[in-house]
Amino acid sequence: MYIFYSALLATALLVSLPYWLLQMLRHGKYNEGIAQRLGKAPFAIPSTVRTIWVHAVSVGEVLAVSGLIEELRRRFPEHRVVISTTTSTGQKLARQSFGEHSVFYFPLDFAFAVRPYLRRLHPDLIVIAETEFWPNFLRLAHASGARIAVVNARISDRSWPGYRRFGFLLSRVLPHIDRFLAQSDEDARRLQDIGVSPDRIEVKGNLKFDIPAPAPPPIVGSLRNAFQQAGAGPILVCGSTMEDEEPLLVRAFENVLASYPRAMMILAPRRPERFTEVAKLLEHLGIRYWRRSLWNGDLVSGGVFLIDTIGELASIYSLGDVAFVGGSLVPRGGHNIIEPARYGVPIIVGNHTENFRDIVGLFQSRDAVRVVGPAEFPLVLMELLSNEVERRALGCRGAETLRSQMGATQETLRILEQLLQPSSEHVAVRARE
Repeated sequence: MYIFYSALLATALLVSLPYWLLQMLRHGKYNEGIAQRLGKAPFAIPSTVRTIWVHAVSVGEVLAVSGLIEELRRRFPEHRVVISTTTSTGQKLARQSFGEHSVFYFPLDFAFAVRPYLRRLHPDLIVIAETEFWPNFLRLAHASGARIAVVNARISDRSWPGYRRFGFLLSRVLPHIDRFLAQSDEDARRLQDIGVSPDRIEVKGNLKFDIPAPAPPPIVGSLRNAFQQAGAGPILVCGSTMEDEEPLLVRAFENVLASYPRAMMILAPRRPERFTEVAKLLEHLGIRYWRRSLWNGDLVSGGVFLIDTIGELASIYSLGDVAFVGGSLVPRGGHNIIEPARYGVPIIVGNHTENFRDIVGLFQSRDAVRVVGPAEFPLVLMELLSNEVERRALGCRGAETLRSQMGATQETLRILEQLLQPSSEHVAVRARE
């Protein structure tokens, strides 16, 4: 089975090679870390040092496990904690958070790429954030004697049918994982549905509720001062927006400007390669705008402030009178609403929130978020901007909902500590190495 899978994966990579090359040439994507993805581990750890390997795909997963990583380092000082990511944005954030000498790109799922990492890192425990079922990696990691846990485990609406379709493959892969720590009862049920034994599943909540507020970058204070001095307001923060979504948002903001000429929209597209595209859209629509990367601190009022940088959005939500979280007015599954909730900012999302169904559903059940369609968005936005009492109450309910869900990190640590206790199988494998 693994030979067939590897051949299929190699074929898929060859067929899609023109796309990857085009992305590298046009956007500079995937250039970095090619050697690491092919198995060239950037560092080795002495065999006498015990290791915990945490894998987080991208920025969202890195943020989710940040508190967990810090606790692992604190509680298990005899272990070195190393972190892998798949995307370049996740890699950048992980390096900033945990140091360059502990972070690397996750290898492609071929035995020749995975084995060098297992030989050089010899992990006692592998912690995978959310859901990453790479057959060769899991098989080889299990064979090496490492214990494996999937934390913050979830099965999204989008991925669930695919997992069920390939159940014949997963039935060979999933037994290599020792524990699945699910976000919700629904995720636990779906894990069982795709073949995970119930005795290896525990519901521990969502680590993202425990993410601490980041230290605000200087831009937050600078923007706040510029808004205050210019008398700008109200402030609408639109974060993680996607293609086909920005035109809807900007047109709604034009209605806001008609009633509030000093209003500001802070617009943060999800993908860096789209920054210039969104700037051209604003020019085409005749909207006054400023680019974050070119802004010199001048006063801003009555237009759009385009965030064309990475890593600042989480704190920038604190500036908003209202926040819209993107990927939800168009069928992209939505993004995380916890960041604006942390600051008590009232939240609006579209009706495509499948990727965060449990979080959005929880907030909806407590009247702590507004879920709207594209046609409703301008009206709901104007209603919130014109009703300060309801706006503040909505934000307070969001912050209280967030506080009520904290605690998943400590529950997860308790299970990981159990896995770090060497089993007889683990000892036998390590003795053979």
